[in-house]
Amino acid sequence: MGDRRFYLIIILGLLSAIGAFSIDTYIAGFPSIATDFHIPIDTVSYSISSFFLGICIGQMICGPLLDRFGRRIPLLIGLFLYTIASIGCALSTSIEMLIIVRFFQALGGCVGIVAPRAIVRDIFPLNEIAKIFSLLVLVLGVSPIIAPTIGSYLIIAFGWHSVFWLQVIIGLALLITVYFFLPESRPGDASMSLHPKVVSANFFRIFTNPQFITYALCGAVVSSGVYAYLAGSSAVFMEIYGASEQQYGYIFGMTAAGLIGSSQLNTLALRKKSSMAIIRTVLPIQALFGILLVGLSLLNLHTFYSMLLLVLVFISCQGFIHPNTSALSLTPFSKDAGSASALMGAIQMSFGALATALVGWLGNGTTLPLTAIMAACPLIALFIFGVGWLAKKK
Repeated sequence: MGDRRFYLIIILGLLSAIGAFSIDTYIAGFPSIATDFHIPIDTVSYSISSFFLGICIGQMICGPLLDRFGRRIPLLIGLFLYTIASIGCALSTSIEMLIIVRFFQALGGCVGIVAPRAIVRDIFPLNEIAKIFSLLVLVLGVSPIIAPTIGSYLIIAFGWHSVFWLQVIIGLALLITVYFFLPESRPGDASMSLHPKVVSANFFRIFTNPQFITYALCGAVVSSGVYAYLAGSSAVFMEIYGASEQQYGYIFGMTAAGLIGSSQLNTLALRKKSSMAIIRTVLPIQALFGILLVGLSLLNLHTFYSMLLLVLVFISCQGFIHPNTSALSLTPFSKDAGSASALMGAIQMSFGALATALVGWLGNGTTLPLTAIMAACPLIALFIFGVGWLAKKK
């Protein structure tokens, strides 16, 4: 049982990482893509925004499908679409084509994000869900450590197109793994209607659940600060501070290591503290470091090392916040965990798409737009958390 649980967590973690891997491997190639397509580097970030938009829309589609047909069939179809779209990305000849095909890549890959959360809710006891999500972050966190480094070496040796050929291989590998090694965790429910009115009513019922909306929104807004960093960090560290593609890979790896470490500390903290107590402690800390980030930008006092240090702490806070907001969001649901997981992910990616788009729109060659967006996210999340907490007290 222990070995089966271990391999299951590894597979679910790898599936969860497909979205992050699809972003992390090609971020170091932004300057090369911009040069090839004769566009400003900030314009390339729109390909991240379209990816988030595809994940957002795709999750709203695949959530009900996971509840209606079980977990395996939608996973296999989604991974097939992801693989085909990755080929399209590799063959892109313009930024417009890349933006469009990235949308379809996300549309297929989103099931790798939704299904693992639903499977965790299917299999594990409620009091273990936050711990399992922290373990998934351990696997998920490997992606930001190795992906930028792999991506930078591939880009240097073979050009940015090679990164997407790697994603084709990853898609095929996951497709084979799911087919042969991932058992069905919950059979499809034939009574689940896929009529748009019924699906919409079900999503509305989930959305209006007080616990769900509080923690789903809180987690989504906090995550959007991290997504803003993903979209804007290459311009900041490579354009402003002159980091090379390889150095940028190391920077990305450091922040990912902080995320992994904090997510594992979260499993220890859960032995003594509740998920709510951990969020209540860590969220203000992240907000404080966000304020420091934007304050130093306003005063033009940032150095390479101050930016790196503050970003490292800011991102590390996510390892405590994300597993606990995710667990608290899904706790009220069992039968329709797929739809709840999809809605939570769609909300998260909607805010992520907005944050990454803002990075592109507001980019002005300084650190201020990125740090301002990052600082705003935990401050807004604090307000949401406070309102939800007060409403629960009444």
